Amino acid sequence: MASTSQMADEVLSPADVCSQYRIFRNAQALAELRWRGTGPDYIKTAPGRAGRVFYRRSAIEKWLDERTVSGGQAA
Repeated sequence: MASTSQMADEVLSPADVCSQYRIFRNAQALAELRWRGTGPDYIKTAPGRAGRVFYRRSAIEKWLDERTVSGGQAA
């Protein structure tokens, strides 16, 4: 079994991210966030369209934490 620190740095494909984090509707929605520059940090294996995209679990968690609003605060 992987430790918590290993899980935090687990590398996920866009499909994995969408299936594990329901906030992302589908891989295309995640791609649009990348294109807009508003999504989570990601890994690109090569420049241009040939490069595959991956996300570290810790980057997804950080992105979600930055968007978490405490009760009673205006959005």
